[in-house]
Amino acid sequence: SHLITFFFIIAFFNLKVFKSFYVIRGKMKILLKNLKQGIIKLAVESNDDLWYLTQLISPDDFVSGRTFRKIKVVEDAPAVKKHVFLKVSVEKLDFSPSLLRVSGRIVEGPEDVPRGQFHTFNVDVGSVITIQKSHWFAYHLRALEESLKQKGAKILICVFDREEAFFAVTKLDGYELLGKLKGRVAKKAVDEKVKDSFYSEIIRKLVEYDERFKPGSIILASPAFWREELLSQLKDDDLKKKIVQASCASGGVTAIDEVLKRDEIKAVLVEERSRQELLLLDELLAEISKGGLAAYGFVAVKDAVFCGAVASLLVSSNFITSKQEDGSFGELNGLMASVDKSRGEVHIISSDNSAGKQLDGLGGIAALLRFKVV
Repeated sequence: SHLITFFFIIAFFNLKVFKSFYVIRGKMKILLKNLKQGIIKLAVESNDDLWYLTQLISPDDFVSGRTFRKIKVVEDAPAVKKHVFLKVSVEKLDFSPSLLRVSGRIVEGPEDVPRGQFHTFNVDVGSVITIQKSHWFAYHLRALEESLKQKGAKILICVFDREEAFFAVTKLDGYELLGKLKGRVAKKAVDEKVKDSFYSEIIRKLVEYDERFKPGSIILASPAFWREELLSQLKDDDLKKKIVQASCASGGVTAIDEVLKRDEIKAVLVEERSRQELLLLDELLAEISKGGLAAYGFVAVKDAVFCGAVASLLVSSNFITSKQEDGSFGELNGLMASVDKSRGEVHIISSDNSAGKQLDGLGGIAALLRFKVV
């Protein structure tokens, strides 16, 4: 009976872990929305949500929520860290893949917290914050809508060791186990045929699942060097291009859980957005090369915006940061709002990828035009 209880506890724990960790690309939740008051309250469900928040929050917005702050309860005593509700007027954003730091001056809070002091919200998965704007432009609401509709990148996962292989495909709320193979990769070099046969079966299944699910990427994980051995037998170059290698402690079904926590998965999740950004840059560069419907550099883009000629505005994250730091973000924000009002699209391109670096090389801001500006 003790053994049964032990396995029940393990099964329950694994279920809890699954629910906690395997929202591959979860939806940000709206807890409150009152556009008349300019207020939207959000719950952060995944690290990807943090990127969307950088598109939603601008300088001079108000951000509020519960946060930790050191407070002096007694004058001569050391400060005590307390969990308090604060509202700040946003001055700066600092984004990293797992944390968004929102900094500004305190405008609301408990009596023992002086107004006007600087405070930073550390926003991560599980955080609940309220954003208040003087006006929510359509491009803000589109970014919010995109974060609510974000779909899980479809990834095929194969984990294997000497004796078995498991296959799974990611879903928005976790993964679906597709099947397993039993096989015995020989421990001795003399029995290479057994090993080759098992690898061939795995490759056959990879091809089958690739055709069925058409994943953007395939995670191939194993202990030791077995994944390299399998890849040496894979002749399909198109399939090879999709494969991202990962290590795991074992080849059992629990290895899928292990792999889903690794950085290799995070890299795959941002791949689709990077691809879309590169397509935009390719279109822009093609127009520039033929002297067509494009403008780049702040002055040229500003002129195009004033003429109502901008169909798509491309702004790099580095350019936004530089404008925030030199205090001129208001002008840029005004341009973005003007494009939005004239039914143009506003795209914020990450400077961490190839598209963003190319855009930075063009001055950090560019536009695809409806018509030429003379």
